[in-house]
Parts: sequence; structure tokens; C-alpha cells
Amino acid sequence: MPYPKHLVNEGETVALDLRPHWWYFSKHIFTGVPLFILFLFAVGGLDKGTGKNAVLVLFAILWVAWVVWLLLKYFQWTYTHFVVTSDRVIFRTGVLSKRGIEIPLERINNINFHQGMFERVIGAGDLDIESAGKDGQSHFDDVRHPDAVQQEIYRQMEANTRKTAGYAGAAARGPSAAAPQQFASVPDQIAQLAALRDAGHITQAEFEAKKAQLLDRM
Repeated sequence: MPYPKHLVNEGETVALDLRPHWWYFSKHIFTGVPLFILFLFAVGGLDKGTGKNAVLVLFAILWVAWVVWLLLKYFQWTYTHFVVTSDRVIFRTGVLSKRGIEIPLERINNINFHQGMFERVIGAGDLDIESAGKDGQSHFDDVRHPDAVQQEIYRQMEANTRKTAGYAGAAARGPSAAAPQQFASVPDQIAQLAALRDAGHITQAEFEAKKAQLLDRM
């Protein structure tokens, strides 16, 4: 299931849409190993009779519970997305209850990844993103090819910086210099100016002056 299109903003493009690496299931599958070993010891150490039948029933219930738990983890994996867009990094997970993280590209300060020897072989690893904000650092487990993801985030950050700088330059030069982009409606242009102001590229006074010019043309 791809990342829902209605959660992508207008004009925003999706560069990566990843689910966790299949290694995500390893810790859940391996929990069945000690259960299987206990089952063998219990069956081998009991004589036939009511006690053995009760143990078999107990282990049958445990096996069913383990399989149901694995199915729930599979559904959680299906609804887990690590997304890189032209504007932000998004992590979203959950079937009934949802949990998500959004990091604007312009707030990212540093990206680190870690892969052990075995993880390098299977193409999995962990990613740490340091950003300006109250959370500071976000950690993501079982990312597919984290080194490639790191490079893609940096590419999107560079493209986002160039795009923002282009908008700021056009706004600073005034309406005549921005004439090729006049196909945008006045409300859209005001929204773009507000985004530039919020990002710190233009001052409040510059925003109000440009806004007044746009409103005079309506």
C-alpha cells in the first residue's frame, strides 16, 4: 500500500516511499524459537496422560497467540511508511492508532546512519536525523539501504534550498522581475510570500508591502 496521496501537499513530490526492511520481522519470528524448544522439552519429559494432554493444549494456545501476534506485526509493517518528499521527511505507522513524525527539510541539521556487518550484507540499517526543534534527534530502525536514503535526503535538501532561494530572489526583485510567474493567483502568491516570511527569507515589513501590492491588483 503506497503512502496516501491525500497526505501529500499540493506541489509536493514523493522521492522515496519505503517500508521497513524485512529484517524488521526477525525479532518477532525468533521469539518462536524458545517457545518451540520449551515445547520439545515439555513433550519429551512428560508421560502420556492427562498432564501431557494439558501441556499440549497449553502450547497449542501459545502457538495460536504467537501466529496472531505475527499477523498483527505484519499489518503494522504494511501501514508503516518512511517517506522523503521535496519538502519534508515523514514517518507514519499504525493500523488503528496512528503515530507520525514530520521533519521539514530546511530544519534538518545532520543525518547519520549505522550498519553492522550483517546489516550491510542484507541492505538494512538505522538512520538518525538531527533537526532544529524540541525533539532534536529522531531515530529510525530497519531502514532499507540507509546510506542511499541519506544521500537522497541531502539531494532533496539541496533542491529545496535552490527552490526557496529562487522564490526569495523573485520576491525581493519585485513584481516586474517575477512577471514570468504571474500565472499564479493573487491568494497563491500571498501564501508563497507568507511561507517565505515564516522561513525567515523576508521580513514582516517586506511581506506587508508585497501583500499590499498584490491586493491592489485584485
